[in-house]
Amino acid sequence: MLYKELKKRGVEVEGKTVGKIETGFLVLLGVTHEDTEEQADYLVKKLCNLRVFCDENDKMNLSIKDVNGQLLIVSQFTLYADCSNGNRPSFTEAAKPDQANELYEYFCKQCEKNEIHVEKGIFGADMKVSLLNDGPVTVIIEK
Repeated sequence: MLYKELKKRGVEVEGKTVGKIETGFLVLLGVTHEDTEEQADYLVKKLCNLRVFCDENDKMNLSIKDVNGQLLIVSQFTLYADCSNGNRPSFTEAAKPDQANELYEYFCKQCEKNEIHVEKGIFGADMKVSLLNDGPVTVIIEK
């Protein structure tokens, strides 16, 4: 999973904004066929408590909860692109759409249970994702 701390971000589908947040994380969520709810729970806990926002001393010491931040969670099967053979990526490691969508929705609901406002893209849609990365801070978290 890839997380970016941003100031403005959004996702559009067919020219309409379907999700946007101000302060928080853009989460690009990739799901492989071996991923489980247990792994999603671990990632949710890590994400909701990750201290990457600056405190009054300009130290990365605050979590998204501490800054009353929001999440924009976008499904991103292309994170599992295998480019090791040839020049065309293979996506065989990405979960099938039904399995991936189920775990994506589960992940979003678990984030909401942590009292964090969640905006989403539309699973499987051709999305236009925009961001203004503040920092930049980019973190990959896997379990």
